[in-house]
Amino acid sequence: MTRLLIALLATTAATPALAQHGGHAQPAPAPTPATTCTPEHAAMGHCTIPAAPAPAPAPASTCTAEHAAMGHCTMSPTPAPTPAPAPPSTCTAEHAAMGHCTMEQQPATDPHAGHAMPGQEADPHAGHQMPGDQAAPPAPPVGPPPPGAFSGPEHAADTVFGAGQMDPARRELIRMHGRMATSRLRAERLEVGFGDGEESYAWEADFFYGEPLDRVWLKTEGEGAFGGELEHGEIQALWGHAISPFFDLQAGLRYDFAPDPERAHLALGIQGLAPYWIEVDAAAFLSDEGELTARIEAEHDLRITQRLILQPLVEVELSAQDIPELGIGAGLSTTEAGLRLRYEIAPEFAPYVGVEWEQAYGRTASFREAAGEDAGGVRFLAGVRIWF
Repeated sequence: MTRLLIALLATTAATPALAQHGGHAQPAPAPTPATTCTPEHAAMGHCTIPAAPAPAPAPASTCTAEHAAMGHCTMSPTPAPTPAPAPPSTCTAEHAAMGHCTMEQQPATDPHAGHAMPGQEADPHAGHQMPGDQAAPPAPPVGPPPPGAFSGPEHAADTVFGAGQMDPARRELIRMHGRMATSRLRAERLEVGFGDGEESYAWEADFFYGEPLDRVWLKTEGEGAFGGELEHGEIQALWGHAISPFFDLQAGLRYDFAPDPERAHLALGIQGLAPYWIEVDAAAFLSDEGELTARIEAEHDLRITQRLILQPLVEVELSAQDIPELGIGAGLSTTEAGLRLRYEIAPEFAPYVGVEWEQAYGRTASFREAAGEDAGGVRFLAGVRIWF
């Protein structure tokens, strides 16, 4: 009996070891705590590593793009705040164009409103000046030419060709560029008129010869009726001197060969081109009888086409006293206004048609009516304008 009890106890004690080799299931040992289970032990099956939660992303201040690409950390999806633009005092237009800084956008400022942006000084030309801009440096002083500049001859060409050959060439150059003598003969009006039951004729022509500064002028004009006497005819010999780029002062003599009695006058006037291309010819005349008269004429060419030209013309005559033998009264004597439409077949030859209105005033009108003439009227014109 004693031996049986010992055998049972021995069998009970050996059961766990036999069960391991005999395939009997036994309870699994408790897993090693996470603090003692390493990846090597877990790979050998000695323990199990519990699943750890995903690590929190590193703060933006410690996680860079390079570390995030290597898997060391996770960058926050929140976009980085836009850096504040550089102060205007440190960021200039040049630096902003190179990408070194960002200029603060400012609303457009009206240069005429007179408002300046903070930290800026007014620019008298553009209205505003960017901070940091510097004024242009002053121009370097200009000194006198070096002494050697005047050591040679006055004309360098004299050293090659000699003064004997160059002096005539220089005189010819001066003559051609400003002192060349020119001439022109122009018949401004050669026309016939129709009105009041009669036919009339008229002419106005001039000729000049000389340099641009000084010229000799010959002028003539007159009018009459076909089948009747010459009503008026005159010729002037004048010297003209340029007093401005557009006007000449003219002085000389005028002789009236019709009507009787004949008169001789001293003439003084101006002729030239007024603003808006208005040709002006104004003169005062003092006769050998002491009579003072004046005449003002203005005309303008309006180009309808390159060849078709409309020319308005106004002429006014005045007198300082009555001249009964010539039928002229004191004050405003007569006014003529006309329109002539010409066609330039060539610049030197242009036929025209037109209309003209004439009116006498005051004592001049009374003298005409006493002679059986009309004080005014309208006539139609046809003529030609030529020049050489």
